Amino acid sequence: MKGHRHLTIVIKLGSSSIIDEKTHEPLLSILTIIVETAVKLHQDGHRVIIVSSGAIAVGLRRMDVEKKPKHLPRIQALAAVGQCRLISLWDSLFGHLRQPVAQVLLTRNDIADRTQYQNAQNTFNELLNMGVIPIVNENDTLGVTEIKFGDNDTLSAITAAMVQADYLFLMTDVDCLYTKNPRKFPDAQPIEVVKDIASLEADVSSAGSSLGTGGMSTKIVAARLATSAGVTTIISRSSKPGNIASIVQYTQAIRNASREAVPQAFTPPEDDALTTSISSLHVDDSIRPPLHTRFLPDLHPIRDRQFWLLHGLAAHGTMYIDQGAHRALVAKAGLLPAGIIDVEGAFGQQEAVRLVVVASKSSISSAGTNGSTTPTKSTLDSSVPVEVGRALVNYSATEITRIKGLRSTEIESVLGYADSEYVALRENVSLFKRDKSSSPAES
Repeated sequence: MKGHRHLTIVIKLGSSSIIDEKTHEPLLSILTIIVETAVKLHQDGHRVIIVSSGAIAVGLRRMDVEKKPKHLPRIQALAAVGQCRLISLWDSLFGHLRQPVAQVLLTRNDIADRTQYQNAQNTFNELLNMGVIPIVNENDTLGVTEIKFGDNDTLSAITAAMVQADYLFLMTDVDCLYTKNPRKFPDAQPIEVVKDIASLEADVSSAGSSLGTGGMSTKIVAARLATSAGVTTIISRSSKPGNIASIVQYTQAIRNASREAVPQAFTPPEDDALTTSISSLHVDDSIRPPLHTRFLPDLHPIRDRQFWLLHGLAAHGTMYIDQGAHRALVAKAGLLPAGIIDVEGAFGQQEAVRLVVVASKSSISSAGTNGSTTPTKSTLDSSVPVEVGRALVNYSATEITRIKGLRSTEIESVLGYADSEYVALRENVSLFKRDKSSSPAES
C-alpha cells in the first residue's frame, strides 16, 4: 500500500476474539497475526490504534475463577489483575517486532469535560506522531454503570471519531452482516455495503459471548456513531485478522478508481458516493477482498465539539421543546425559555440533557428518549415526540421548571437573577442528522 495516502485505522477486538471462552487462555495464534498486521500497516505509513477488551477474562484465568462473577467489586478487582497481564502480553508480542505500544484506559467521565476530551485527543495524536500504537480499553477497575461506555464497540467508535480515523474495524465471529442468521437459514445473503443504517434490515441475533458485553446490535450502534463522524466502518471475522490489510487495500482501490472516473468539477449525489459499480471502475480482480460488511461514512460528518456533545456526554435529564424552538435551533439560534414545554430528571448547570420535540405537554408521556429514533420531517411535523439532539444547559432542572414558557426578560423577576437569556447557547447544542428524505446536516 505504499504510495497511497497515510490512513488512521482503529481495530476493535472483543474478549472472545482474543481469549478462549472456556479456558480463558489467550489465543496466541490470533494475537500474533493481529500484531503482524498492525505492524505491517504501520510500516506502510498508516497510524494504528487497537481497542482491546479482555482484562476481566485474563483476570479470571490468572485467579483460577471459572465464571465471571456478578458482584461488581469482584469484577473490578479481576479487571485490575487482568489488565496488567493483558497489556504485558500486547507489549511482549509487539516487542518482538520492535514496535512500541502505549496503554490508554478510559471511562465516559474522562471525556465528559471538554478540556479532558481535548487532552485525550492530543495524547492520541502525539502517540501516533511518535510512531506508537495505542492499546485502548475501558477502565473496568473504576467503571460503574453511570460512567461506562457500555461496551468496547461504543468506545472504539468514540475513539475513531476522536482521532478522525479513516477506518474502524469491528472484529466479530462472523464474516459480515447477513439478511438472516446464516447458522439457521442456508439462504441468508451477505450484506456487503450499507449506505443507510436507518434502513438496514439484517440479522442481529448474535448476543455476544459469555466473556463480553456486546453483540451484533452494539456493532451497528457503533457503526452509526462512527459513520456519522465520517469514519468508514467495517465488520469482519476476528479469526482472520490478516484480512484487514486486504480490505483496506480494496476499499482504497475503489476510492481511487472512483476519483479517476469522476471529473473533479462534478460532485456526485450522496446516494452515489462510493457505490459506483465496481466493474465500471476497473478494480483489479486480484485484490478483491474477503467477505465483509462496509458502512459508508456520512458525506457531512459531525466533527469534534458537536460529536462530543452528542456522544461524549451522558445525558442527565430531558428537556421537552416545541417545534418553534427546534426550528430556531436548526436556524442556528440559541434555546430560549419560551420554547420549553417541560423538563424531566434532576440535572444541574452545564450538564447535558436530551432535547425532545413535542407538540404539547399531553404528548410527553409517549416520548422516546433512548436516542434510537432518527429525526425525520414526518415525525418532526407530527405529534410524535422525537429526540433531536443534546444540549449543555445554563440553568438547572429546578430553575428551568420555573422559567419554562417565559420570555427571557422575565427570568430575573422569577429567579432573582439571570445568568443568561438562553437556556442553552447554540454552540452548546448539537442536533442529530435527519434521514435522507429531509434537509441536510444540522449539527
